[in-house]
Amino acid sequence: MNPSTLIGMVASVALMAVILLFGSDKPGNFLDLPSIAIVLGGTLAATFLSYPLREVLRVVKLVSHVLREDKLDSRHDIEELVALSKLWVQGDLQAVEKALAYVTNPFLRTGVQLVIDRTPEEEIIDLLQWRIAHLRQRESAEAQLFRVMASYAPAFGMLGTLLGLINLMDLVGSGNMAAIGSQLAIALITTFYGVLLANLIFKPIAVKLERRTEQRLVLMNMILEGISMMCVGRSPSLMRETLKAFVAQYDDEINDARPVGKGK
Repeated sequence: MNPSTLIGMVASVALMAVILLFGSDKPGNFLDLPSIAIVLGGTLAATFLSYPLREVLRVVKLVSHVLREDKLDSRHDIEELVALSKLWVQGDLQAVEKALAYVTNPFLRTGVQLVIDRTPEEEIIDLLQWRIAHLRQRESAEAQLFRVMASYAPAFGMLGTLLGLINLMDLVGSGNMAAIGSQLAIALITTFYGVLLANLIFKPIAVKLERRTEQRLVLMNMILEGISMMCVGRSPSLMRETLKAFVAQYDDEINDARPVGKGK
């Protein structure tokens, strides 16, 4: 499991424990099955209305991506690309094809295969850039699905609250303060569920998927640069240093970036 996801899950459980144990004299007050059904059921219903069935059914698979630790080893891809480039520069086509069979990255394998097939560089770049754009579009839409669910959950939480307040109005005339207080608590708990689901489940999953896409795009663009260098016959050593600098520059600009004027 992804370590940060595990830490987040543990922190979420701890937060819920604090809410239940210290936020109320009766922890059972925070458990209301009809309210959960309203929020979850309404969110799922609206999501099915908004998206095609095949996209909604991918939710389970996408959640598994968040839980699983994706190992994007740029160094391994660099060394594979450099090794293939060495064989290509030496003119050993059979060795290149044999080594290519053991390459696990399909994007890298496609690019090198196009090179050894003598495909013009411009056509190779166009095809690989199209695949990068396609991946960005598809995975951005997947993350957006969870952002949409995050917008629906609080809305249906408010719907449950409105239903509870309608029931509450029926009790106002009776003067039964205990029943009124109980109905008010039930009315508010649906909003609690909606906010909790949106900000502790749906939005974090969306951010995690977006971050995963960002890392995959950097890796694919790095490979694209290496394929371009291989097409024009650049030195394998130069390729290695260039691709290492490519990844290092990404780390500097993304991970170590600080707002302008904020410290030195």
